[in-house]
Amino acid sequence: MTKVISSDHGERAQARESVLAVPEVMRAAPGIAIQGRKIRSLVFSTDLAVICHCDADAVLAVYPFTCQPAITQALVAASQRPVFNGVGGSITQGERCVEAALHSEMSGVAAVVVNTSIPADSIEALVERVGVPVCVTACAADDVVRRQIEAGASIVNVAAGPRTPEVVAALRGKYPELPLIATGGATDDAIRATIAAGADAVSWTPPAIADLEREVMEKARRLAAELL
Repeated sequence: MTKVISSDHGERAQARESVLAVPEVMRAAPGIAIQGRKIRSLVFSTDLAVICHCDADAVLAVYPFTCQPAITQALVAASQRPVFNGVGGSITQGERCVEAALHSEMSGVAAVVVNTSIPADSIEALVERVGVPVCVTACAADDVVRRQIEAGASIVNVAAGPRTPEVVAALRGKYPELPLIATGGATDDAIRATIAAGADAVSWTPPAIADLEREVMEKARRLAAELL
């Protein structure tokens, strides 16, 4: 006979655990289907503690250094959800970018992400040799991103600051079927505007781990003072 652990045990454990929740409004995004999952929200982070305690559908792991295999492996192992992994575009280009993407694919990432400054021929090399989707970051709906899409980029990640909804709308008008990820902004209204403009999924930047730790310590000090 199968032994079943009572549900109240799991509920008590979940109640003790703090979950870093993405804004609820992100659930209104249409979503992108990848690795058998529908992705509406992505947490923009490489911090394993944040990733493991966040309820985002996927991870957008882009950082301003050359892609490191050890970091990629740790992200994939810890996240337990699709990882969109940065592999280059500014610092890392050409064959080294391809090698980083190949290793990322072997590690199990859902897609590789490249910077807006990557040349179109590097996109072509990635598409030819890597089996996962290539996601290019865009700051404008211009000829640069057009060439990158024509070279084979199959997802666009829009990061245009306050102009993000405008750029999303322009790309959606030109490429109705193209999967679009976009930064959501700091407020629910900004996220709604990004989704309304045509974003399929929204990335969210969580609070800094130092700020979260500060909140915990302030609470701990208050509780300690009450015991005096």
